[in-house]
Amino acid sequence: MCVTLNDVAKAAGVSASTVSRVLSDSPRISNKTKERVKKTIKELNYFPNVVARSLASSSTKTIGLIFNTESQFLSQNPFFAQAMAGISSYAQGKGYNVMFACNKNEDGDLDIAIRYVSSRIVDGIILFTSRTDDKCINYLTQQGFPFSVIGRPDKTQGVIWVDNDNFQATYQSTVFLISKGHNRISFIGGPKGQNVSRDRYDGFKRAMLVYGYSIDESLIFKDGNFSDEFGYACMQNLLSSSSLIDNRPTAVVTSDDMQALGVLKALQENDVTDIVVTGFNNTPAVMYHSQMIASVDVNAEQLGFYSAKLLLERIEGKSDSTMHYIVPTCLVEKA
Repeated sequence: MCVTLNDVAKAAGVSASTVSRVLSDSPRISNKTKERVKKTIKELNYFPNVVARSLASSSTKTIGLIFNTESQFLSQNPFFAQAMAGISSYAQGKGYNVMFACNKNEDGDLDIAIRYVSSRIVDGIILFTSRTDDKCINYLTQQGFPFSVIGRPDKTQGVIWVDNDNFQATYQSTVFLISKGHNRISFIGGPKGQNVSRDRYDGFKRAMLVYGYSIDESLIFKDGNFSDEFGYACMQNLLSSSSLIDNRPTAVVTSDDMQALGVLKALQENDVTDIVVTGFNNTPAVMYHSQMIASVDVNAEQLGFYSAKLLLERIEGKSDSTMHYIVPTCLVEKA
């Protein structure tokens, strides 16, 4: 039989309204009474009716995540699972639930955001990407709806965001390869219009120019996605190009370990052993490959944790909360 709020009130010797105020952590209730009611709640194994509480308080105690990726990529890429673990860790500690939706394009993301806001089924939203003139960010800002972004937005004023220094991380990866004697380096970038893609390419380009090496456009692949299919296609293109038979790159900087996985598959199928690869996310399975010599650990769980922390501080009205947080990266070299 389901335990009700009235059952808790009777067992604790207080009114139902007092139990409700304890659940809402009202300052009007003494600590002594709170402890007694909380003990009774635990003993009776009582779980509050979330729907009823949301109607009464205009709060759902739920945050919504919007992933700009298809569902199959969500399960394949460890970054998403790690970031979700960080979000869940903080949100659950604050009594919030988490729900998510996947989509592969910007208009679809916007539709999800509009549904979340208009239905009021969530108290806030976490976006997993940031684009140039991002439609979701513009909409949520105009609506005054609480949200945070994993990724640096174009216009940062008034926007809560968490990110790595993607420029510096890719600069460091490229310099690492140059220090190993490589100067003919290929670059595989991310989706068109995403700030993370631009920042990572700019970091690569800057490192090459600082060390006196020109950019060979035939070795550059942009406007793709963070998938093994894209990495595989790019490497197959390089290996099949007649103009590059005697002038192949000796190293490849990828923008994600899933891309690196595709690159490594193409190298293996073509029996090419003299090209090395770097990636992003420090995925253990990829790092086992002999030609994968380094990967940037972006601390995905920390990205998720702080995106939830800053968002919930905004929802709960903490005026002194910071608006952005840079999570440090680390270039993990293969031993």
